Amino acid sequence: MWFIYAGKGDLVSCSREKNSELFYGALGGLGQFGVITRARIPLGPAPTRVKWLHLLYTNFTAFSRDQEHLICFSEKNDTTASDYVEGKLLLNQPPLDLSFYPDSNHQRITSLVTQNGIIYIIELVKYYDNNSQARVQKDVADLVKGLSFVPTFIFEKDASYEEFLNRVQADELFLRSKGLWEVTHPWLNIWIPRSRILDFNEGVFKNIILKQNISSGISLVYPINRNKWDDKMSPVTPEEDVFYAVSFLRTADSLDMVEKFQAQNQQILEFCKRAGIKITEYLTGNKTQEQWMEHFGSKWKLFAHRKAEFDPNKILSPGQGIFQ
Repeated sequence: MWFIYAGKGDLVSCSREKNSELFYGALGGLGQFGVITRARIPLGPAPTRVKWLHLLYTNFTAFSRDQEHLICFSEKNDTTASDYVEGKLLLNQPPLDLSFYPDSNHQRITSLVTQNGIIYIIELVKYYDNNSQARVQKDVADLVKGLSFVPTFIFEKDASYEEFLNRVQADELFLRSKGLWEVTHPWLNIWIPRSRILDFNEGVFKNIILKQNISSGISLVYPINRNKWDDKMSPVTPEEDVFYAVSFLRTADSLDMVEKFQAQNQQILEFCKRAGIKITEYLTGNKTQEQWMEHFGSKWKLFAHRKAEFDPNKILSPGQGIFQ
């Protein structure tokens, strides 16, 4: 259950059953319908430890196929399923972040990156505690069995659950030490239909990101099962059973770098448009109302109806230009 201040100035309690229209509208609603002031979230016991793996690939087809294989376990409610799967790029561009890997392997990983230009990494995590310690190693072995990563390029850490959850702090501390934390972040976040992810790899990862040789920051790419999303929510997802989330998380320390990243972002969007790849873009810059209508597509009428119902005076989030 959530408590939301709607645009009318009302404090409304919402759930799937109570005031469900506002509940679902606020999920992915870009702040257009209300402000969530409180949320009641059910909790369960936390694990104590994690098996944390990186699997390195030189072949994108194998990389994407194996990610999709790993997320299918959760569809079956399989207790041996991984608890976390994410893909990322390791590009032959400075700085090369090898902090996860033992020092003794840095040279051969660097050589692999240099030879191939791009390495694709599956980050795979399995939670466990004292009661499941004997079983977790077998579960991990079963998960990676048959996967097509580069032989011998599998790396594992045993870490506390807190260390894994707080892993971004290391990146924050590094960026703060370089004066790169409280600066402009020209990010690009898009969803891509599964049927076009190979085209995206060739056109964007290889022919824009790699060839332009601008330090790319963190680049994430991983599949999502569409049935995890309820169509009553506000976000618009690609209309395929599986789609990919791609995020370019950049840090710009100068106006020149901001402009370079923004130009690259625009080039990526233009490539997708020319190639007929129907992407969905989020956390975006300003759009015209016509572009927002195109963005929401068949959901635009519902989105506009909810705006008229919950924020008729258009008070909330006017800067996005959705409702002029």
